[in-house]
Amino acid sequence: MTELEQGKQDFIEMVKAIDPQVSVVIPTAASNSLFLISLTKGKARKFITVSEDDLVVITSDDLIHDEVQDRVREAISELEP
Repeated sequence: MTELEQGKQDFIEMVKAIDPQVSVVIPTAASNSLFLISLTKGKARKFITVSEDDLVVITSDDLIHDEVQDRVREAISELEP
C-alpha cells in the first residue's frame, strides 16, 4: 500500500470515527494536487478539498491531522438537518 493509499484509508477512518453514517468518496487521482472529496449523509452532500500532500502525511503529522479533522467536523456538521 502506498503512502497515498494509506492516507486515503486513514481519512475514511477519521470520517467514520466522527460520524459512521457519512459516506466518503475520494477520487482515484488528484486534480492540481487537490482531491475534491464528497461527504454524504442521507440526501445532504458536502465537498471538501484536501491536498495530496496532506493525505500523504495525515497519519504522521499531528498538525495536519488536526487541521483536516477540524475541516471534516465542520463539513459534517453542515450535513445535519
